[in-house]
Amino acid sequence: MSIEYRVEARNPQAHLFSVTLTLAAPQVTGEILRLPAWIPGSYMIREFARNIVEIRASQGGKAVALEKLDKHSWRTARLDPDLALVVESVVYAWDLSVRCAHLDQSHGFFNGTQLFLQVAGREKQPHRVDIRRPEGADFERWKVATTLPVATKRSVDKAGFGLREAPDYDTLIDHPVEMGAWQSVKFEAGGVPHEMVITGRAVFDAQRLASDLKKACEAVLAHFGKRPPFSQYLFMTLVVGEGYGGLEHRDSTALICSRNDLPVPGEHNMSEGYRTFLGLCSHEYFHAWNVKRIKPAVFTPYRLQEENYTRLLWVFEGFTSYYDDLALLRAGLITPAEYLGLMAKNITAVERNGGRLKQSVADSSFDAWTKYYRQDENSPNAIVSYYQKGALVAFGLDLTIRAKTGGAKSLDDVMRHLWQHYGADSAGVPEGAMPAIIKAATGVDVRREVARWAEGTEDVPLAKLLKPFGISLSRKSGSRSGGLGLRTRTEGNVLKLANVLDGGTAQAAGLSAGDELVALNGLRVTGSNLESLLARCSVGDALEILVFRRDELLRCAVLLAAPRVDECLLALASGATDNALLQGWLKRA
Repeated sequence: MSIEYRVEARNPQAHLFSVTLTLAAPQVTGEILRLPAWIPGSYMIREFARNIVEIRASQGGKAVALEKLDKHSWRTARLDPDLALVVESVVYAWDLSVRCAHLDQSHGFFNGTQLFLQVAGREKQPHRVDIRRPEGADFERWKVATTLPVATKRSVDKAGFGLREAPDYDTLIDHPVEMGAWQSVKFEAGGVPHEMVITGRAVFDAQRLASDLKKACEAVLAHFGKRPPFSQYLFMTLVVGEGYGGLEHRDSTALICSRNDLPVPGEHNMSEGYRTFLGLCSHEYFHAWNVKRIKPAVFTPYRLQEENYTRLLWVFEGFTSYYDDLALLRAGLITPAEYLGLMAKNITAVERNGGRLKQSVADSSFDAWTKYYRQDENSPNAIVSYYQKGALVAFGLDLTIRAKTGGAKSLDDVMRHLWQHYGADSAGVPEGAMPAIIKAATGVDVRREVARWAEGTEDVPLAKLLKPFGISLSRKSGSRSGGLGLRTRTEGNVLKLANVLDGGTAQAAGLSAGDELVALNGLRVTGSNLESLLARCSVGDALEILVFRRDELLRCAVLLAAPRVDECLLALASGATDNALLQGWLKRA
């Protein structure tokens, strides 16, 4: 017997979804209902229940008492088992992100974690959802985009509204839904239909986008096997003025991108924004294997009311971050030089944060719930990104394996081993198992490297590792403001300190994050002139900096140090094109 939901865009202008849960045969002793506290793929307690505006229960038209047990759980009073339990909730949906829900007159988007109450103890039962079209002429052009299977061939209308089903609750909440008058781009990869729906005002080259996405997807498919583990795949993309983000699901992904990141009709160059967008698509598509099907053991199953701690996010996010741009290279969408430029940019980003010397990527994975997803002004001094440094660990392991096996084995073999042994329906990857898994896949013992680079805080020695591949690593000086040990952000025409870095002269002078820069050596500082003002100063000069902290004016004396030599450059050495190791690594799919 299925659990049924009805979803209605009750009041788009007020951003309210109405969700009705019907349970045909409730327990006499009552039912416990709860909403997830987090969504898989985004490791922070988000307390989705806080968005429930109203909730009520009834049987046969008569009210049933609901007792709230905690911040996201309710228990009904005793029930008549012969009458259906009906629970109605109104959910506020105004979070413009890939993690929650958003509703207005232009579109509706939701993840099941924010709308669908879980009936405790019945998670393995079938679940059905009736998605209703909003009432009114303004919504006649709206369509539904989701990979949630239809209940029957006739259960949905031509626009996709109607009845859909899932075999269990976990599957139900892993299929987000987009409603609106979106544009569509379709293509086929691996014999399976793929589609991108684009919501928002956007003019773009649909033919080029379809062609490039197809190449990127096929490069990932070639990595794991020609036939994908799903019958369809959907990219749901919300276009905004400025934005970036993605969240993976088992056969779809929700994305946010900037309007200018889409390919311009008639232009054939690869802009930085478009390359970034393709990299995001590649990243989330790779996740259909790595983290949605190959999972940490602690995610099987997910415990959605509490934190699920793992030290392995550096594998699931870091390895995916390594392969997202590599897939673009193997697809022929970027050149080797462009790929090395992207890798150099990531190395620079990691090395500019002192937190990498204090926190390992394994610890960062474990602390994602409290540190990575809750960053503050001191985060660059205290934490490391398991995305960015995790990608460098993957990079270093790949180079190590290739060098030690003469190119016969690589990290590709590790990913295929993970897929074969820890794919769908497996118990998940045990904590601490990666060195043994890598040795089983490649014959290479990397216990020392994993201990130093992932469990420890040592930098990956990429200059040494890249040398046999004919690639040189060098560094040059960064910005002049780097000589002060600070980072800024602009708010209107006001320049504020975003971060004050450990060991810098700004920290020694007492400057703090949040301070508003007013003047440097008697000249006003704006959001655009700090670098030009510093360019007229010499290393060792004593600078007078005026700042507002709150509403108080402070005068600080800061010594200008030399800019840090921390901008990484990767370059192919002369004759590197004949290097067999290099060609095996950067090969086309």
